[in-house]
Amino acid sequence: MKIMWIRLRAALSGRHRDAGMSTSEYAMGTIAACAFAAVLYKVVTSEVVSTALQSTIGKALDVPF
Repeated sequence: MKIMWIRLRAALSGRHRDAGMSTSEYAMGTIAACAFAAVLYKVVTSEVVSTALQSTIGKALDVPF
């Protein structure tokens, strides 16, 4: 009986909180990270961004010293 009261008190005081993610939360985080990486890849490899980067690098290399 005493052990039950100790566990109840620990649960109510917040000392026994979950301190991590479950497997399904890890899976959802991994899927979200992969989706973000795919979108970022599409944006960076798009024609507009590629042209802007080439233009910026070209201007930087043509600066007289």
